[in-house]
Order: sequence, then structure tokens, then C-alpha cells
Amino acid sequence: MNAPLVTISIPIYNCENHLINCLQSVVNQKYKNLEVQLVDDLGNDNSMQVAEDFIQKHPDFHFKILRNEKNSGLSVVRNVGIDNAQGKYIFFLDSDDEITPDCISKMVEIAEREHVEMVCGNVRTIKLESKEEIDAFRLHNTQEKITNNTEIFESFIQGKFPVPSWNKLILLDFLKQNKLYFKEGLFAQDSLQSFETALVLNSVFFFKDDTYIYYLHQDSVIHNRKKKQFDNWITIATEFEKHYQKEQNPERKIQILGYLIDYKDLTLLMNWKAQRNEELWKYSYNAYKKLASFSLAEYLSSDFNLALKKKNFLQNLPTNLGYKIFRKRFGN
Repeated sequence: MNAPLVTISIPIYNCENHLINCLQSVVNQKYKNLEVQLVDDLGNDNSMQVAEDFIQKHPDFHFKILRNEKNSGLSVVRNVGIDNAQGKYIFFLDSDDEITPDCISKMVEIAEREHVEMVCGNVRTIKLESKEEIDAFRLHNTQEKITNNTEIFESFIQGKFPVPSWNKLILLDFLKQNKLYFKEGLFAQDSLQSFETALVLNSVFFFKDDTYIYYLHQDSVIHNRKKKQFDNWITIATEFEKHYQKEQNPERKIQILGYLIDYKDLTLLMNWKAQRNEELWKYSYNAYKKLASFSLAEYLSSDFNLALKKKNFLQNLPTNLGYKIFRKRFGN
């Protein structure tokens, strides 16, 4: 079997403290037919100098530097990776993480054998400062292979389909043909792109071996949330609603609405945990009230469970009352 070319796409932005370990994990791959994109998003540290020094020490490895004209954010970086990739498959790797030595070889073997559009691997999450390993981003799907879009989307809705864009080997033509690009300007760009991918994905394989090491540290995106990020959550929820409004399949329409309500509930809680700011919480709450919610007929139907109906009810109260009940439920 000919080994197909795989593009590994790595964003470079203020990552000088972590980059060498990331690049070394790529060089250590057992799979050799690789092109490795380093997409420079013009940070203000020495990341690119670290990268260039590393490349000089590995002259036989196929590195390719792509430079944005201005700092544009991770969505643009991902899209640059898609547009410039030459591989049959593309794999996104963040610059502060690592992949296991057999990550790409195992994923390619599965993709070629099973003829799937995507292979998802398992993730080890490690707190960098304490070296503690925590249970996050693990695969929860009991099926190895799904070749039906209805089942794939159901898996996504149930939270069994990994949301992050990294640690997925994806058929490049599938992304391009379905125009599955990342929406520019978003902080949590994976949430929307993964949702839109699940809407059209027809085949996926969930590989239970660990292939990716995610390091959680004080510079991680998950720890850095400001008002801009909450605006992004509202933007993503608005995009979910657009898909809900244009969806013609009644069953899928029900799924999308339920997912939207769960998303609003989750991000309101994340909003509070991150900032504990009453004004900011109410701002998000009011924005969410403008989006789709249950009609009286949907409250009375058996299409939605009681827990979801309760969430929807609590999301549509007068703002001050909604805040008061939220604080009583979740405290300080």
C-alpha cells in the first residue's frame, strides 16, 4: 500500500515555551510521508525563531512555514492550513500539545482500511504544572465505526463525538467539498465547525488508543476568557439557530433545538464560573432569550425530556428573576 501524504497543521502564536516538545513529537512520528505546516500568526514572542532553529536542525524533514499578513486568529490559521495542504489527509495539532509516536501511522492505517472520512483518537489530558492526569476529552462512543450520518449526528448531540478540531485525521477533500471552514473571529471556533461537520459527515472511526497529549496550563485558551469570548458564544449559538431555522427534516430540527438549549445552559454556567460578573451574565442571558426556544406545543410534546424543558423555562424568565434563580442554584 502506498503511504498517502498527511498534512500536519500547527498554529504558531506566542508558544515559545511549549513549541519544541510539540515539534519533537512530530519528528518522532513512525509515519514518514508528512508535510508539516507552521502557520505564523504574528505573535510577539520568539516562537518563530524557535521554530526556525528547530527546522535547521532537521533539514531532511518536510517543514513548511506559512505567514499571515497580520494577526488574524486561530480560525484564519486553520483555514490557511486547509487551503495550503497538499496531503490526502489533514491533522490539526496545537503548538502546546504533543502526539504519540504512532499517532499518524495508526490513524492512516485505519482511514485507508476502513475508507472513512474521519478518524478520531483518544486524548490524555495533563495539568502541566502538577503533572496530574485528568479525565477530559476522552472518547465516549461505544461504537468504533459509524457509516450513517443520522447516527453520527445523534452521537454528536449526545456528547459522544469530540468537539476539538485537533486529534482528528480528516480527508482533505471532504473538508473542501463541504466548505467546512472555521468562522473567522471566533474564540471557540471548534464548537461551530465540529457541529457543521457532524451535519454532513457520513463515516467516522473512533480509535480508543491514546494518540494525543493535551497539556492544560495557565496559558491555555480554556483559562483565558473575557467579554469577547462570551460574545463569541452568542455568535455560535446564533449560528446554531440559523441551522435550526433552515433545517427541513423534522427529526433533525428537534435535535438541533435541543442542542441549542443545552449549549445556552452550559455557556451561561461557564460564563459565571469564568467571570462571576452579574452584568456580563445578564448580557448573555438577554442575548440568548432572543434565540429559538420551545413553543407551547413543544413543551407539551414527548419530543423533549423534562430536564431540557426545565432548562428552556429557566432561560426565558424576566432577567432579574432568571439571575436570582441561577445564583440560588449555583451559588457563588
